[in-house]
Amino acid sequence: MKHFEEQLTEIQADQFGRASAALLSHGAQSLPTGIKERLHAARMKALSVRKAEKVRVQTRILAGATGNWGSQSSGLWDAMSWVAPLAVLVFGLIGIAQWQDNSRINDIAEVDAALLSDDVPPDAYADSGFMAFLKHGPLSDADDSATDSLSSK
Repeated sequence: MKHFEEQLTEIQADQFGRASAALLSHGAQSLPTGIKERLHAARMKALSVRKAEKVRVQTRILAGATGNWGSQSSGLWDAMSWVAPLAVLVFGLIGIAQWQDNSRINDIAEVDAALLSDDVPPDAYADSGFMAFLKHGPLSDADDSATDSLSSK
């Protein structure tokens, strides 16, 4: 009974597995065809539902400057990992605001240059009659004659 309680070494377990597989393969050759097919189908079904094995990866873990155990050993790079994207975001937003301000200033300068270089004085644009004249165009000849007859009376 003591022999069964002892643990097998890896080499012994591997040898036992190979010997068992050889005996089972030899015995499977003498089975009828129907039983072989059912055993094959059961094996395929069992393999399809088996869970994937977890792969263990060994990495060296060192204690950081704070005394915490982690896979990264440099506190400077830990700080840079979140400070750098934040700095890029802030400078990007500042750049966008500057670009919008410059665009707005250029648009206003173009309007000012158009007003100052036009033949019409800038005060004319503030006159409501001039704005109506620009929207509707000059008065027709019939309207001119009607206004002339009213003004002569």
